[in-house]
Amino acid sequence: MYAALGAALSLPPLTAALLCAPPTWPTGLRVLGFVCAFAVVTVAMGAPLSARRASVWLANGLLGAGLPEPVDTTGPRWINRLRTAVWLVPHMVLGGVVTAVSCLAVFGAVAFPSVWLGGEERMTVFGLSLWIGEGWRGMWALLPAVGCLVLAAGVTLGGAVLLRGLAAVLLGHRPGERLAAAEERMNLLAQRNRLAQELHDSIGHTLTASTIQAAVAVELMDSDPAGARRALNSIEETSRAAMDDLDHVLGMLREERPSTVPRPTLEDLGPLVERVRGAGAELAVQVEGDLAQVPATVSREAYRVVQEGLTNALRHGGKAGIRLRTTVRGGWLELELTNPVGTGGPARQRTGGQGVQGIGDRVRLLRGTSHAGVVESGCGGGRGCCDGDGGGHADGRDCGGCGNDLGGRDAGESRWRLRVRIPLRSVS
Repeated sequence: MYAALGAALSLPPLTAALLCAPPTWPTGLRVLGFVCAFAVVTVAMGAPLSARRASVWLANGLLGAGLPEPVDTTGPRWINRLRTAVWLVPHMVLGGVVTAVSCLAVFGAVAFPSVWLGGEERMTVFGLSLWIGEGWRGMWALLPAVGCLVLAAGVTLGGAVLLRGLAAVLLGHRPGERLAAAEERMNLLAQRNRLAQELHDSIGHTLTASTIQAAVAVELMDSDPAGARRALNSIEETSRAAMDDLDHVLGMLREERPSTVPRPTLEDLGPLVERVRGAGAELAVQVEGDLAQVPATVSREAYRVVQEGLTNALRHGGKAGIRLRTTVRGGWLELELTNPVGTGGPARQRTGGQGVQGIGDRVRLLRGTSHAGVVESGCGGGRGCCDGDGGGHADGRDCGGCGNDLGGRDAGESRWRLRVRIPLRSVS
């Protein structure tokens, strides 16, 4: 099939070549006209990018060449166009030879038995007269018939092997294309990793909030049915949102294409805060600066950091005393999330979990820093006790911000703190 296709492809350049080499011209001029016309038409056939893609597709489908799909590179494209045109030459020549020899061999395989069975005693092959004979004396005609079939199969197989080897050289990737394919694969893996991280953040937050809301509903079932109903409604809403996120991510993984759906940013913190408060958590939020100044990339990743931080706070620290501060100043975005240490003590605040690790990975990609752990909150509050960035005492002791940003209510209480600083210029 592939050889016959090559023979068919040779018809346009052969026709043009014969038209450009009329019999009335001198021999040298006829040869020059034939070669030039054949080359021009062949190059024109291999010039379109679709011709290369079609050649790769046919070679993989009919020859089993296992060639990679063509990729776009930043280098000159004329090289691949020329390689495709060069590929067409052996495809057409070998295709024509294989097709012609195979057809003649098959014809011979049919002709020898036909002459013998028809009672003829002689047949002429390429000007050579052969005596067949009648009856059992003509059974030798079966031998050349079998030989013709073997010849047809051998020529076809040999042509396929030769074309498969040439296809790897002329249709395969060049070093630049291999590098582009590797980069494309790396980008795809990075996209999948990012989707997995977002799915972890979204589903983890939903499961944590739903668990707490279910516990609240059980407690209020008898004393406050309306409150229990609100908790159940909140579970339904957060579960629906999680299902939407899950369907979206799985659809992107199946189709392997970038998402066109807008991802939430810091300006979308309102619904997230309401969901956390709907779970019965006491969450105080303080925003300083203009969130609209935060670049989109930083804002999207910061939203996921806040979401994962709130999930960890609900999961390990309980529902009381959660504080979130978001500050935009001096070319930096600062996020600080604190909550009281849970009843299980500091051991419950795991620093090596997937949540904290994922937060660190996100922040490092944006050239920022993140710190998470139990901090001392033993000073009496007031901004004078902390250094300029609100991260500790002037003598170097870590005080967790002393709770001063929200009125000093956390003085004397050990708290779990997540602190993130991301430069706004990291995406410029």
